[in-house]
Amino acid sequence: MNISWLEWKNTPWGKANKAQWRYALRNSIAMCLSLGVAFLLDLDQPYWAMTSAAVVSFPTIGGVISKSIGRIFGSLLGALASMLIAGACLNDPWLFTFFIAGWLALCTYISNHYQNNVSYAFALAGYTAAIITFSLSDATDAMQVFDITQARVCEVITGIICGALMMMILPSTSDGTTLLDSLRNMHLRLLDHARMLWQPEVTHQMRTSHEGVISQILTINVLRIQAFWSHYRLRRRNNVLNFMLHQQLSLTSVISSIRRMLLNWPDRPDHLPEVLDQLLTELKRPDTNKYRLAKILQKIYPHSGNDFRHKTFWLRLRQFCWLYLQSTRWLNKLDEMTPTAQLQPPKVNSIAQHTDSAEAAYNALRTFLCIVIGCAYWINTQWDAGAAAMTLAAISCVLYSGIPAPIKSISMQIKALIPLSIGCYLVKYGLMIQIDSLWVFCSFLFPVLLTMQMMKLQHPASAGLWGLSIVYMGSFLAVTNPPDYDFQDYINDDFGKLVGVMLAGVAFQILSPSSDKRKSRRLIRALRRDFIDQLSQKPQQSESQFESRIYHRISQLNQSNDEPARLWLLRWGVVLLNCSHIVWQLREWQVRSDPLSVVREVCIRCLKGIMTEKGVQQKSLDATLEELLRMSTALSRHPETSAQDLAGLIWQLYCSLSQLQQTYLTKP
Repeated sequence: MNISWLEWKNTPWGKANKAQWRYALRNSIAMCLSLGVAFLLDLDQPYWAMTSAAVVSFPTIGGVISKSIGRIFGSLLGALASMLIAGACLNDPWLFTFFIAGWLALCTYISNHYQNNVSYAFALAGYTAAIITFSLSDATDAMQVFDITQARVCEVITGIICGALMMMILPSTSDGTTLLDSLRNMHLRLLDHARMLWQPEVTHQMRTSHEGVISQILTINVLRIQAFWSHYRLRRRNNVLNFMLHQQLSLTSVISSIRRMLLNWPDRPDHLPEVLDQLLTELKRPDTNKYRLAKILQKIYPHSGNDFRHKTFWLRLRQFCWLYLQSTRWLNKLDEMTPTAQLQPPKVNSIAQHTDSAEAAYNALRTFLCIVIGCAYWINTQWDAGAAAMTLAAISCVLYSGIPAPIKSISMQIKALIPLSIGCYLVKYGLMIQIDSLWVFCSFLFPVLLTMQMMKLQHPASAGLWGLSIVYMGSFLAVTNPPDYDFQDYINDDFGKLVGVMLAGVAFQILSPSSDKRKSRRLIRALRRDFIDQLSQKPQQSESQFESRIYHRISQLNQSNDEPARLWLLRWGVVLLNCSHIVWQLREWQVRSDPLSVVREVCIRCLKGIMTEKGVQQKSLDATLEELLRMSTALSRHPETSAQDLAGLIWQLYCSLSQLQQTYLTKP
């Protein structure tokens, strides 16, 4: 008989490292402490404090602070909304139904329009109002509405304070260290990415690598937002960190444009791959400088003045080297920066983000209809567990409306709730009913929470299941003051919660989110619309804003299983981004009235002729490519140096646009 699983080293406690012990101890103590403090404050439903402490548990200090701020703001806003809705509609259930459904739909719409703290705060404002107002279905006067509302807010804030206190006592890894390590790793990964993309072969790994780089840079931006709240030194460095992320996005774009030139350069030097490899190896050295890089670049310097392709490629490659070297220097400055030092990098806007208004409105409609239908059934049947069912339905509709696969999340929630309800039933009526001391109960609860926290950390595949079980444990145990052991109400309440989650699942199944194919088409239309704006004389978005917007939209389908949709969106994004960069270079090339400036304007007008919001005019595209190739060849024979430069820019534009022919043929 094999009993090796009983050995200490094979148990969750024996396998846990120091960081996992710290995280599990911090969150478990915070949940038990919040329950005890809520009892001392004589709050009628202390388990909401324990739930709140579980919700704001986060591995880093910045994450806890930002999540706590969002939770406090959302709780206060939701409490205010619940007081207004319940106070105005106390005696009219149908009026109450439409008001609370409208509020939840509004919060769903707003939370889908924003990211991070703002999205979390409005989602919380929605289901906080649902938690409070649905529990007021039996209230008879306005004073009772106020008492229950302030009790829920006090319980939420108690949990947040206990979580923050334990974060101070058992702090986690510094957000700044995590962020800087991620920046350095991304900085080195860009060189490996360039080495892969500059190969002549076309592989599936190239596309996945490009998507991975974009996704990782945008994830680092989320780390930057969390780090902003963790320490004042990181807030002082926020402008540098934001500039660094823009630099990495720019390097990604330059790598892509160099690949396009390599694929469209028929007579490139034979020793070019060897020089590119030397260049990337030299850039990896921490002590490299411009002189060493220039010696390598000199090996492929264009000696012929008429070879405009060679010269354009060389200039673009040099730009990549200087950009990478600049990023290296800023990373070193971040490491050497003293607490009082101030760095002033070039000013750039925050990384732009995209909001799909059509999808947000659709999600809001789903939430509204789900709540109205559920409340209608509750009103007509007078179901005792209607409040619990509608509370869980509201939480599920609002919380999962913005994720790519809500049905999977609903299924995971049901998988967590069924064993949790059975386990909590055994604990409540087998143990809690025999205990008259809170601290005796906490001595049992604490090791259970500790083990669950460790299981969540040690089994990433089921981390979501364990996380949901921890968050919902308080509401299923329903530790109240004074205790309540009504068996029938407990069973009905648990059954109502499961029915509420299933109602939300049915709503997501009937009014399913847009498929990735339809979503990609909407994103592509938005890309074209923004690109057309880039061709205007005064674009609404700067070059860096447009670049970050493109990459954010590409990343929105990085978890999609629809391979053609992801490929289609990535190709469009890369093509339009490369063309946009060339348009900005054409604008900055020269400002004077001569025939060459007229040629420049013709190039920009050609782009306007082939690109519309609905797609590419294929005949115009073919004619434009022929014209661009003819103009670049003709300008290469012009005696002026400026004409040679313009010929290179036009050829670069030709290289970027030529991919549209391939994209057009593979349109799904």
